[in-house]
Amino acid sequence: MNVLNRSTTSDWPELPFAELSETAATLHLWTQVVGKIRLARTPWTNHSWHVPLYVTARGLGTSLIPYGGRSFEIDFDLLRHRLVIQGTDGAERSVPLQPGSVAAFYANVLEALAGLGFEIRIHTTPSEVADGVPFEKDTQERRYDREMATRFWRALAQIDRVLKEFRARFIGKCSPVHFFWGSFDLAVTRFSGREAPPHPGGIPNFPDWVAREAYSHEVSSAGFWPGGGGVEQPSFYSYAYPAPDGFAKARVSPSAAYFSNELGEFLLAYDEVRSATSPDEVLLAFLQSTYEAAANLAKWDRAALERELVPSR
Repeated sequence: MNVLNRSTTSDWPELPFAELSETAATLHLWTQVVGKIRLARTPWTNHSWHVPLYVTARGLGTSLIPYGGRSFEIDFDLLRHRLVIQGTDGAERSVPLQPGSVAAFYANVLEALAGLGFEIRIHTTPSEVADGVPFEKDTQERRYDREMATRFWRALAQIDRVLKEFRARFIGKCSPVHFFWGSFDLAVTRFSGREAPPHPGGIPNFPDWVAREAYSHEVSSAGFWPGGGGVEQPSFYSYAYPAPDGFAKARVSPSAAYFSNELGEFLLAYDEVRSATSPDEVLLAFLQSTYEAAANLAKWDRAALERELVPSR
């Protein structure tokens, strides 16, 4: 990436956890509704790469979902605060994004789809959520703060850009940069090419066979999520599966990064990146140093898996 395209602190929005967390929890469940629609209609791809959402110019979207001879896509427009469903025949419906229950959102989405001729059934229990309530039964009123939703998307847009630069350094098998609605994180995953021991599973409302297929081979994975589960701040993460001996004690950059024994991964607070003179450089240092710790300790064939970036024009 040309240095002229680097971001500055002002490009990265503030994301105070206390103000973001409730809206993020609402979006988590809404994205599960939409993600499960993609899951129900899309051919299975290795490591569940057929189910994520993608950062768009206005929010998060599914890309095209097949339905017989037609296709459609669903987009969260986090600028105009509406869910937009568009068919390849030009037909369109939208659902407002506003405070309310998951049950009401789910019903509105199904009604909009039916109005376009798309009849879809999904498994309605949220994935990777302990004690998840089926969508149609979740009548709790949920908060949706428009400003925080837009800020969250603006942060994702910056992070997506940097993760894609990091991804471009790797020529081995690597995932797209994509947003998993189960864990509610933006992630990219590199593979060594070697098989991994079977994943232990045990993730709430997530079949063990899916976890084992997702982690069938050694990985170094990194990404971002808005916090929660004891981490009370939006954070970047990086982990290895299986974690090689010594990984938890590896020296990584920047100095503010640390290893969470509880989560089994390195963490770096979003604010440490956002407040830096060059946020891109700090985030890239975290991504690269944690990957190198995993790859070196596990003896990946780095010479065969990596490349130098082609200079920007």
